[in-house]
Parts: sequence; structure tokens; C-alpha cells
Amino acid sequence: MWDYVVERGDQIAFLAYQHASLVIQSVALATAIAMLVAVLVYRNERLASAANSVSAVGLTIPSFALLGMLVAPFGFGVVSAVIAVTFYAALPILRNAVVGLAGVDPRHAEAARGLGMSRLGALVHVELPLAWPVILAGIRVSTQMVMGIAAIAAYVLGPGLGGFIFSGLARLGGANAVYSALTGTIAVVVIALVVDLLLVLVGRLTIPRGIRA
Repeated sequence: MWDYVVERGDQIAFLAYQHASLVIQSVALATAIAMLVAVLVYRNERLASAANSVSAVGLTIPSFALLGMLVAPFGFGVVSAVIAVTFYAALPILRNAVVGLAGVDPRHAEAARGLGMSRLGALVHVELPLAWPVILAGIRVSTQMVMGIAAIAAYVLGPGLGGFIFSGLARLGGANAVYSALTGTIAVVVIALVVDLLLVLVGRLTIPRGIRA
């Protein structure tokens, strides 16, 4: 297997870069979308409950089915892959963002308003920082989850390491088929670990010591 990896080192590195790029950009987009929705609904109990229900139900949709449905309007390739990965990435982040913001003691926001802050100022400077550890936990869970979904996106010719996995599975019994599938799988796991370590570092840099778990 080592010889197989060495011979295809450049290809593996390029596909690993594509895979990481697809996941990171999709998670960043999902975070922006989920945060916007959470900010709009967290003060309303019914809307917050509806958002949590949507995030739970959305995760039950099989990724193969969603990717297949996206092919008709968006075709094969990057667009369908990005939409699918972003969709799944947004769901855990939305749930944690709603729970995190709703869990902030209202007295903190009231105290900030009493000091002259606007509602937006209290949200940005008080509520979001206090909810950030919960939100970041959702981002970490989401990132690990969509690492695998990004590999499945190879089903619609999406970028990344899924091509190695699907190629190996399609040729089981043939030369290097197992090596191909194992290479793709192990590379995805390594990328997932590296990205998670980076998110841990982000938490260390962005979560105030006083509220760290």
C-alpha cells in the first residue's frame, strides 16, 4: 500500500486539498446561514422549536437521495456537492446556535441595555460571546459529520477524496482496489482530525477563560 500511496502522492495531495476546501468553505457558509436564522428565531419559543425540529428532520434525509435530487436542477459537479454539504453542515450548527443563544441569561442582555447598548450591541458583545462555546461545539460536530458526506459527494462527481473510495469499491477484486478505498478513507480521517484540532485552537483563542468548560 505504501508504494501505491507514494506513486500517487501528488494526486492524493491535490484531492485532499479539494476535500478540505469543500468542507471548510461549506461549513463557513453553513455557519453564516445558521447563525442568521438562529438570531432571528431564538427569542420566539415557537420559532426556536420549529428550527430545532427542522434540524432534526433534515438529518434523517439520506445523503445519496439528496445528492440525486440535486443533479436535476444543478447538474453533476461542484455546485451540487456544495449545496448538499452546506445543507447538512447547517443543521447541527443551527440547533446549537438556537440552544446557546436561548440559554443565555436574559439578565445579561438587560444589564448591557442598561449600560446604553443597543439590542444589536447586546447581542454582538454579550449574548453571542456567552453562547459561542455551544455554537463552536456544533461547528465541530458538523465539520466531522460532513467530512464523510463530502466523500459521498463523489457520487455526483464532486471534488475530493471520495473518488478514491468509490473507484476502489467499484473495482473490488481488481488490482489496487482495496488500496484505493483505504487511501481515500484514511486520508479523510486524517483531514478530519487536523481540522478538528484547528477548531480546538480557535476555541482556545476565542472563548474567554471565564466561560471555558
